[in-house]
Amino acid sequence: MRIRIIAVGERMPRWVDEVVEDYTRRLAGSLKVTLAEVPAGQRSSRGDPALAMHTEGQRILALIKPQEFVAVLDERGVQSTTRELATWLAGRMNDGRDLVLVIGGPDGLASEVLARSDQKLSLSKLTLPHPLVRVVLAEQLYRAHTVLSGHPYHRD
Repeated sequence: MRIRIIAVGERMPRWVDEVVEDYTRRLAGSLKVTLAEVPAGQRSSRGDPALAMHTEGQRILALIKPQEFVAVLDERGVQSTTRELATWLAGRMNDGRDLVLVIGGPDGLASEVLARSDQKLSLSKLTLPHPLVRVVLAEQLYRAHTVLSGHPYHRD
């Protein structure tokens, strides 16, 4: 199974890119994880955030293949423990479809992207900065995979 993270925003701090790359490299022997960045929609003080979200949504949807399982990160999504996430990931791996995880922009995700999603996940009830979401998601994928493989990285 391949995992693709699609994230709105293109210029992350260097430390974000380094950490995400480190976790995806650790997974490379078992899971192929890639990151696709889409440009954020134009926002201004007089602009319409809904239009920016729609533009981002179209860019995201253009990258998703019909057969892929799509999970969006959304504050109203399902929250899980690490072990529950590992079980979920195992289910996705057994499903046979490639997995796409979507991180929205500053105003969230367009309704079209939410409608295309197969599942909504939440990393926290807290509002997290988008660069940190990338880091937490990459680390949690790695952690869940270590649970499945019996690696001692995760401790209950």
